[in-house]
Amino acid sequence: MPCAGAFRRATKEDDVLSLDQTAAGGTAAHRSVLGMTDDAPALTSEALLDIILASLDDDKAEDVVQVSLRGKSEMADYMVICSGRSSRQVSAISDRLVDKLKQDHGRLSKVEGKDTGDWVLIDTGDVVIHVFRPEVREFYQLEKMWVGPNSAAQADR
Repeated sequence: MPCAGAFRRATKEDDVLSLDQTAAGGTAAHRSVLGMTDDAPALTSEALLDIILASLDDDKAEDVVQVSLRGKSEMADYMVICSGRSSRQVSAISDRLVDKLKQDHGRLSKVEGKDTGDWVLIDTGDVVIHVFRPEVREFYQLEKMWVGPNSAAQADR
């Protein structure tokens, strides 16, 4: 039986379930809904963010920006935006990150846009990652929607 308060509905429109911090780990059913394998250790949002940032650094992602979404959005705790120099590098960065999260941490991710390699979105539940080609990133200017003058965004530039 699920723990009381383990899940909360983010919005009616997107019908997304997310894990409450008090239920980290949860039952096998909880972990399955969250895209975690049964043998996966529970990761905090911060630990997951650190793993993602290390992977992006290893794969030479450029202009990495992290944005805290706490208090701004219910969709995730963090957003990471980065660039690859070409469509091939964008796809490679995305593939390696998804594989690393799955193989090393038992964390399954939802991926959109990998076929074109212009803009790949990776949703890990607690952290959403956008990997762009520089031209596409400049066109959409996604970080400007979330990063204001008093924001807590951090850039690894």
